[in-house]
Amino acid sequence: MTATSDSTPEIRTITVAHSPDSDDAFMFYGLATNKLETDGLKFEHTLKDIQSLNEDAKNGVFDVTAISFHAYAYVADKYALLPHGASIGDKYGPIVVAKEQRSADEIGKMKIAVPGELTSAFLALRIYEPNFEYIVVPFDEIIEAVQKGDADAGLLIHEGQLFYHQMGLYKVLDLGEWWHERTGLPLPMGGNVIRRELGEDLMKQVSRHLHRSIVYSMDNREDALAYAMQFARDMQPELADRFVAMWVNDLTLDYGDRGREAVRLLLKEGFEKGIIPHKVDVDFVD
Repeated sequence: MTATSDSTPEIRTITVAHSPDSDDAFMFYGLATNKLETDGLKFEHTLKDIQSLNEDAKNGVFDVTAISFHAYAYVADKYALLPHGASIGDKYGPIVVAKEQRSADEIGKMKIAVPGELTSAFLALRIYEPNFEYIVVPFDEIIEAVQKGDADAGLLIHEGQLFYHQMGLYKVLDLGEWWHERTGLPLPMGGNVIRRELGEDLMKQVSRHLHRSIVYSMDNREDALAYAMQFARDMQPELADRFVAMWVNDLTLDYGDRGREAVRLLLKEGFEKGIIPHKVDVDFVD
């Protein structure tokens, strides 16, 4: 008797979007290179810069997407947070830098180049000092903007945090250090979210596979790093390794109570200071 096509299991495609940054690429290595069995799910990857991903999330474009926690405030009705995959800095975070030594007390008097209004770095800086002049500059051009004098200071995310001093710049404020001193908590930057429309069972299934991908990458660090390096904007391998070590850590595997509390507090303070216009229900897929 001939088998009918009905016996072929249906492949369900899950669209996944993340940034080309080495830490994101590292996390998704296991899935992106088909190293893992995924139970009839096919993961289709799209790479975009975080600002574009934040905007796409507002329109519910992808099933799973990396997102800034600040942007999550505006898409919490469409997306739930996955319990893993976050970039969270414990006692370190985005850094405000300037061409000469300046005090953090002067931030309110500076024009600051920032990487985007929906970034968590921008939210944290406005919680620190609500009033400052700013210009939005692509994150990888901020150092140049400060050097050229287009801005008095720059808010650095990504690998610029590791080499700004080699470019003749000085630290004004490390937002992760400040946040930890004030709250005792790590500073959450970005996480992965999943569309609620997928339904609870599928959300949990996808979550399981994404967690396995992070574990696989950590267990196969050298190979995962080599894969991530192809997206690393000419970064030297040792710099990419340091960057990945900063942002793929135990809190990436699981937020834990401290990580979850940090996300809630960041968004709560954003609301209380009038930066976010509404209270945010922070909801994790468990």
